[in-house]
Amino acid sequence: MEGAKQKPNIESTLKSLDTEEFIDIHFYRPIGYRWALFFNKLGVSPNAITVASIFIGIAAGVCFYFQSLTINVIGMLLLVWANSYDSADGQLARMTGKKTPLGRILDGAAGDCWFIAIYAAICLRLTPEWGIWIWIFAAITGFFHSKQAAMADYYRNIHLLFLKGKAGSELSYSPILKEKYKTMSWKKDFIYKLFETFYINYTVGQEALSPKFQKMMNIIRTQYHDEAPKWFRQAFRKKSLPMMKYTNMLSFNTRVIALFISLFIDMPWLYFAFEITVLNIMLVYMIYTHEHFCTVFTKELESKS
Repeated sequence: MEGAKQKPNIESTLKSLDTEEFIDIHFYRPIGYRWALFFNKLGVSPNAITVASIFIGIAAGVCFYFQSLTINVIGMLLLVWANSYDSADGQLARMTGKKTPLGRILDGAAGDCWFIAIYAAICLRLTPEWGIWIWIFAAITGFFHSKQAAMADYYRNIHLLFLKGKAGSELSYSPILKEKYKTMSWKKDFIYKLFETFYINYTVGQEALSPKFQKMMNIIRTQYHDEAPKWFRQAFRKKSLPMMKYTNMLSFNTRVIALFISLFIDMPWLYFAFEITVLNIMLVYMIYTHEHFCTVFTKELESKS
């Protein structure tokens, strides 16, 4: 009976139903939940699961170098496995309360490692036919991929901030990160400081693409003592909620569906074309829409302060 009480349900391991995608809710989260329960019994840490997902994801990418559809399918299955671990590490962290700054960094790095391996494998596969041009195409696509993923993550955490408060969000603010960075020592905190260097640049990039949101947040920090009023949180959630489907499309599942289709038809370059066209259109729309309603909320906050 006591064990049953201690066993968390799957809902408690989710960030929020607002920010979960259909495929995640019905596929990855149930699988990740079972992995989390299994690893929790073994005493495996969330960070160890993340590291395992990195190696599995890189192995998946290597499989996409080969023109054999059988090997490609093995790679697809490995990528699904890696993503189930990526789901499990966060669910285990929320289940056990073992959230660490390193875990946040590793979690972000995992997806980057997967897609670097995938990009490199596709480029090597197509180099005999495309030459250096496929590498140039991939580099341009990768640049936009990073912006798409960064802003999807940013808007999701903004939504969680006003839905669940600071405890339920991982939204970062670069001035605070920079102050923390100054207190870190390269000698004692080399790994953390190195990752923090990249993370600060990552956050600064997110903030640069959201100037209207930054203005709105500055009003909340200064005139509302960093505590958004209830009417605002409710109104913001209503406007932000439709955006969550785009943040999910720009994250993993939609990309992987496009990747798998391009591999099945033996035209992997189409995956790059999909990212640089369809996903970029989504990115522009998402930024424009978010900035627009942040402008409206800024005026309302100013008038009521």
